[in-house]
Amino acid sequence: MSGVMIVTGGSRGIGAAISRRAARAGFDVCVNYARAKDRAEEVVHDVIQAGQRAIAVQADVGTEEGVVELFRRTDTELGPVTALVNNAAIDYETAVVDAKLERIQGVYNLNIFGVFVSAREAIKRMSTKRGGTGGVIVNVGSISSRYGGLPGDVVYASSKGALDSFTLGLSREVGHEGIRVCCVRPGITRTEIFEASIGIERAEAIAKAQTVLGRICEPEEVANLVVWICTDEASYVTTTIYDISGGR
Repeated sequence: MSGVMIVTGGSRGIGAAISRRAARAGFDVCVNYARAKDRAEEVVHDVIQAGQRAIAVQADVGTEEGVVELFRRTDTELGPVTALVNNAAIDYETAVVDAKLERIQGVYNLNIFGVFVSAREAIKRMSTKRGGTGGVIVNVGSISSRYGGLPGDVVYASSKGALDSFTLGLSREVGHEGIRVCCVRPGITRTEIFEASIGIERAEAIAKAQTVLGRICEPEEVANLVVWICTDEASYVTTTIYDISGGR
């Protein structure tokens, strides 16, 4: 398997794990990042060490301009994208009664609107009706879309619910153009989003109590599923939402 993969939010956590796993599967990787340049460059180094090409591109994928620039850089330095992983996302913990519209809009700009624009740019390059050779789009969602999220997480959970609907609708729209679309919904995973909120120890305790497997998910476990969807081994897989939540 070979191709060019863009991973939004690819410098850390699940995104970094996906980037590294993609390299082992034969993908050249564009590692998108917002601020963590040093960490993005570490991921690029690891991809190159695995024998693939890689670039780090700073771009705010919550804006149309940022997304367009991300794809332009990828076109120029790696070639047309064949796999897009919409991983970048932010949280806004608040009770709805205390919510600020500007902050809600910020979450949706990145978690949803940026995903729409990223998919648009990917389809332009992948679609067999537009001269492309096909491709795969994987949206990284969350099982919070099923139950509304942890306390104070309604904004984030609702954005991930929108991502579920987007995945199902888009897959039907572009399936006849050689593009497969899926969503992967992690449960509680060892990422910095918990370090900045409830803390990893609390997240581990919740995972131990509420999952069938009795432990937290590791980013590499999510990466294995995401990258598999992007390979020819999953060539008949689309319009599918995968939960990777330890049975939570």
